[in-house]
Amino acid sequence: MTVNVCGMIAAMFIRNRLALPLIVASFIHIVLIILLSGCNAPAEQTALAAEEKITLSTVKRIPHGSVTYDVTESMTVVNAGSGQPSKQNLWVALIGDVPPYQRVESLRISPSNYQIIDDEYGNRYAEFDLIDMPPGSSVEIEVKVRVTANDLIYDLETCEGAVPDLLTEPELHVESNNPQIVTLAKQLAADIQDPCRQVRAFYNYAGDELVYTFNGHDWGAQAALGDMGADCTEYSSLVMALSRAQGYPARYLEGLSFLANGEQGLARTEHSWLEVYLPGVGWTAMDPTLGRSPLTRKDYFAKMPPNHIIVTKGRNPSVLRGASYWTHLYWPGNSTEIRVEDFGWDIRPVVGD
Repeated sequence: MTVNVCGMIAAMFIRNRLALPLIVASFIHIVLIILLSGCNAPAEQTALAAEEKITLSTVKRIPHGSVTYDVTESMTVVNAGSGQPSKQNLWVALIGDVPPYQRVESLRISPSNYQIIDDEYGNRYAEFDLIDMPPGSSVEIEVKVRVTANDLIYDLETCEGAVPDLLTEPELHVESNNPQIVTLAKQLAADIQDPCRQVRAFYNYAGDELVYTFNGHDWGAQAALGDMGADCTEYSSLVMALSRAQGYPARYLEGLSFLANGEQGLARTEHSWLEVYLPGVGWTAMDPTLGRSPLTRKDYFAKMPPNHIIVTKGRNPSVLRGASYWTHLYWPGNSTEIRVEDFGWDIRPVVGD
């Protein structure tokens, strides 16, 4: 996971896995990108609008307790150059309420020069205006959240009925129309009539065939079928792509994992998993990365222990511009050098409060 500065006119800092340069022809072009980045494609708007109409009466989730955490996200923005930016913004994704998974108890953000914006997936961000940064100055960014995560088990006894016609299309890193993925999905689902068991076959395939390797990139589903190794982004993207190829809606969740002593080697704190819409059940969570071992596989399919905290929904949120958790943009880049340093998370379970 790296942070990169790109461009002579503009610079974008991207946290995690994949750095996508922002190449612009002119100052006007940059402004247009900023203004339009939150706009949705009509098809996506339609799909997400339809998603909101899905009845919750079919969703069978059984709460089994919860854990409350104090989560602190912090970073330092440093002007290490000789000039002052004429424009600078930082977008930080905010942990929010995501029923039935989690509920935010409190939220504190500093400094106070921010506004709250939303994206096409309903994610919320604190957008900081950091134009006033002379050479040698720095700004400390801190987001403190108290959030309660629920322990959920899904009832798969009845897995039949219709599924909504949305979130089954291919997208960046979820190549559900790739011939290799389409063929593999058909092979894995062959002779299995029950939709829940079909999706379980996709989940099992990821656990059996992928080799966990933290790669620092965001290669996606198709690349996961190669021999380059896979981390949580590939595990989740591949199960999403296989599910979509069979007509099951699937969506991406990115956030944090808080693993007990002895489990830290299973995944990093910055983590991703997914949901698949199962007929008669509804949106069903699964974590193929943490379930890759036969010893833990049953604990992360149609179950969601309270060690997951969602930060963003959706595989490619427009506000983040290909990044994860936060993104940063400033210009001019030819006379200004600004870095984001010391990014990190502190997660502590609340005990006896």
